Amino acid sequence: MRLDGRRESSNVEDRRGMSGGKKAGLGIGGIIIAMAIAYFTGGNPLEAGMQAAQQSMGQNTEVSEGQQREFTEEEQALAKFSTQILAGTEDVWTKIFKEQGATYQVPTMVLYTDGTATACGQGSAAMGPFYCSGDQKLYIDLSFFTTMKKQLGADGDFAYAYVIAHEVGHHVEYLTGTLQKVHEQMARLSQAEANKLSVRLELLADFYAGVWAHHDNKMFRSLEDGDIEEAINCAEVIGDDYLQKKARGYAVPESFNHGTSKQRMKWFKLGLETGDISKGTTFQCSDAEL
Repeated sequence: MRLDGRRESSNVEDRRGMSGGKKAGLGIGGIIIAMAIAYFTGGNPLEAGMQAAQQSMGQNTEVSEGQQREFTEEEQALAKFSTQILAGTEDVWTKIFKEQGATYQVPTMVLYTDGTATACGQGSAAMGPFYCSGDQKLYIDLSFFTTMKKQLGADGDFAYAYVIAHEVGHHVEYLTGTLQKVHEQMARLSQAEANKLSVRLELLADFYAGVWAHHDNKMFRSLEDGDIEEAINCAEVIGDDYLQKKARGYAVPESFNHGTSKQRMKWFKLGLETGDISKGTTFQCSDAEL
């Protein structure tokens, strides 16, 4: 990506190397997330689930106090890159919301190491990047990008940008009321039915990431040769079917909560190609059309 001269967002909290404070219970949702991320990293999902459950029951409630340290050039470069991408999402979504007669409220990005307290419970690097609607912040342990590269072969600056833009997509869902409405519906459903709604939420965030990329390139000529392929490859290797097959050799469709590789690539590409938020119809189309 071409980012030379691009501004960095000021809506950033740098908690790297700081204490994570007391751990809050993750709840069943956090346990499921921890197990899902174990698939991503090639770890043992059952072990991850047990550790998360222990945390929820109040075991190991203290997080050791972190010490400030010097960051490597690579870490600082990733931090700068992330703040530049966040700034790009601010510019794009401010423009899109204004065109819709609305005001975009920018989220805050929190950079942390290992773990940190959030309004949604204790954040952990094992969970990967995530958005918390409770405080309207997106949380990223930058080591996740190394995991993407080494564990999945999803490398490249635009692949990393896609991950950040996806989490900002959840913030857009929050601002439009979609996130709250769907979460309320999910709470009343069985796990299998709730997973189906979760897939639609995640695919919509993928679509919004594509919309951002479309307009960012239009505004700043940010895309270079190979960038789109990086993001498409990333979308493919974080599909539920791909991750489950990689972890255990087979997939369980009723457990999918992010969408298949094909679905994630489809909705990201649709947003990228059209830049039209009205095309984000993941909640209007049939299961077959997803």
